Amino acid sequence: MAKGLIRIVLDILKPHEPTLPHFATYLSKLSGVEGVNVTLMEIDKETENIKVTMQGSDLNYQEITQAIEEYGGSIHSIDEVVAGKTMVEEVTTPQD
Repeated sequence: MAKGLIRIVLDILKPHEPTLPHFATYLSKLSGVEGVNVTLMEIDKETENIKVTMQGSDLNYQEITQAIEEYGGSIHSIDEVVAGKTMVEEVTTPQD
């Protein structure tokens, strides 16, 4: 049963190496991680801007951050966080 973070979406800047498949596999091996999606958002001569979505049970943000930095990446922003026992879907309200 989940007790902490169960989903986190990060905007990350990383060098071209490691490749996206390797980077996703590496992140998927962290404790509590059940799945990783990596989406290439932008690419330039030396770097890639990617969106990483990680889902699992009791994700360890500190461990995730350290793993990304060990591979030369840096977190630009935390775009979504879900914590608790279940995912709560966003609903549209009249103000939206």
